[in-house]
Amino acid sequence: MTRQAIAAPNAAAVGPYSHAIRAGEFVYFSGQTPLDPATGRLVQGDVSAQTRQCFQNLFAVLEAAGMSP
Repeated sequence: MTRQAIAAPNAAAVGPYSHAIRAGEFVYFSGQTPLDPATGRLVQGDVSAQTRQCFQNLFAVLEAAGMSP
């Protein structure tokens, strides 16, 4: 089975790992933190703002993998 690393330019990553790995027909996502990719810092605000940022990061990874939310 072939594997392909997915890197999303519009999502922030902490550490030397891929945002996702495509293996066959599956895409496995790494965990997400509420980092703003523009600043590399945690977003300010409550859990709602942080959750929103996590999903924005996940959507960016989906797009980089050629998928849509």
